Amino acid sequence: MTAVKKIPMRRCVGCSEMKEKKELLRVLRTPEGDIILDTAGRQNGRGAYLCKNADCLKKARRSKALERSLDAAIPEEVYERLEKEMTDLAEG
Repeated sequence: MTAVKKIPMRRCVGCSEMKEKKELLRVLRTPEGDIILDTAGRQNGRGAYLCKNADCLKKARRSKALERSLDAAIPEEVYERLEKEMTDLAEG
């Protein structure tokens, strides 16, 4: 009898859909208070997840969902990096 591996699910802060963790981008507030994009998904800190499409980022930005999830102000550079990451994913 083989064990079925559990797939971790996370909720996108933009569209509120539950998806597999590996399908989402993780935005992280480190213990020091910095807001970064966690590409590996393994760094310590408070995380919030976004789908890899621009619509979810726009929704999250408009509703300030990332700010609420991370309980911190999100710098403009983080939004720019997320936009760049999503355009890179869309292109290739």
